[in-house]
Amino acid sequence: MATFKSYQSFEQFAHSIRSQWRYTRDAEQSDFLDTVLATSAGRQEVIDAGSILWRAQIGHDWYPLGEGESSDEIQPSPLPAERMAPPGNRAREGRANPKGIPVLYLATHQKTAVAEVRPWIGLDVSVAQFKLGREVRIVECTTDDHRLMAYGSEPDPKERERAVWYDIDRAFSQPINPVDDTADYAPTQVLAEFFRENGFDGIAYRSSLGEGHNLALFDINVAALVNCQLVRIDSIKFDFSMAANPYFTTDASKSSADKT
Repeated sequence: MATFKSYQSFEQFAHSIRSQWRYTRDAEQSDFLDTVLATSAGRQEVIDAGSILWRAQIGHDWYPLGEGESSDEIQPSPLPAERMAPPGNRAREGRANPKGIPVLYLATHQKTAVAEVRPWIGLDVSVAQFKLGREVRIVECTTDDHRLMAYGSEPDPKERERAVWYDIDRAFSQPINPVDDTADYAPTQVLAEFFRENGFDGIAYRSSLGEGHNLALFDINVAALVNCQLVRIDSIKFDFSMAANPYFTTDASKSSADKT
């Protein structure tokens, strides 16, 4: 049975991809990817043809209010169909694709699709339903167990596998800052391309911004647009937690003491 060499195997793989070998795999990378494939057996799923998924894009079109196209009165309308699908000849860097190679990013929930485009209050967002034209076989890159464990030594193989897939889940789902170096995408891009190389149609990964899952499908024509609507963002909720201990300045302490 294939097992990971370490609970840190993904982090070691990611470091290697970012800073050493990216377009040619060394022995350690190949061994890691083969183990990922072997341990993904229980994560492989089939999504039926006809399933409905969601995709959002920031922006809107304009529609004349009056009769005839010459009317001066216009109102916002959803983006046209060609704007809701990824272009076939270009693409920005993404979690599952390098620059220039498009994939179709969809979500299982409408609100998740909207949240993934990072809108702000008052913004208009076009939201479309897509229907799968055939069944697709995907790898579910998510975990239900999100315990963050610290190990004094290497755990048993089962726990190593849990820890590695936790890291893979986190790598795909963590929010990406638009100014991040593109190398930050490279490890998940290599993983996605490896799954594609082995005959899968795409991957599913957890959304950190909404319910359900996101999907990255390698064939951008595998789903057809069914309808599209325009929504306006009314509110945004922020939840946060303490990331580090606070500090206090000496001057501020003296100033408070002087006032008393």
